[in-house]
Amino acid sequence: MLKTLCVVILIAATSTGATRAQDYRRKMVGRNALERAGAHAAINQARNSPHEWGQGATGAVKRFGSSLGQHVVKGTIEMGVAAALHENLHYQRSNLQGKWPRVKYAVKSTFIVPKTNKPGKKTVALGRVSGNLGAGLISRAWQPASAAGVGAGLASGGIGLGADVGVNVAREFWPQKKKRSVVARRTR
Repeated sequence: MLKTLCVVILIAATSTGATRAQDYRRKMVGRNALERAGAHAAINQARNSPHEWGQGATGAVKRFGSSLGQHVVKGTIEMGVAAALHENLHYQRSNLQGKWPRVKYAVKSTFIVPKTNKPGKKTVALGRVSGNLGAGLISRAWQPASAAGVGAGLASGGIGLGADVGVNVAREFWPQKKKRSVVARRTR
């Protein structure tokens, strides 16, 4: 049943156009995905969580694989649900002034997103919420007994949502890359 659900969501994520398929591939196996999985694994290695995996290289590899697997599950659910519900999960910066209005905008934009089929309309980001909670719960299937409960899965999903809020706040304040003009590129 679970495998069938994942296949259906994956098909929905990749069958809605070349752009979504490219986004999916980049999000799942791109440099950022590997860096995030590595950072998550390093934190869990330092915490020795779950302790059944030990502290050596074997434990680190298991933690990295688990983090990457959870990331792939999250992205597959997230992109599949977002495609089915016409949600645009790409963060769009505000043009607001001041620190707190921009933070508020970034937090709100984590949970309320534009519709792709109705310009100007917004909706709840069910793709993002279901991706985090689903990944938190599904990842318990390969976790050792100490981390395999439903409560741990829900906590993991909540932590994932909190991380998404943090990423959006960082995106809001991170300096934008300046785009070089076509003329400047031709003169080089």
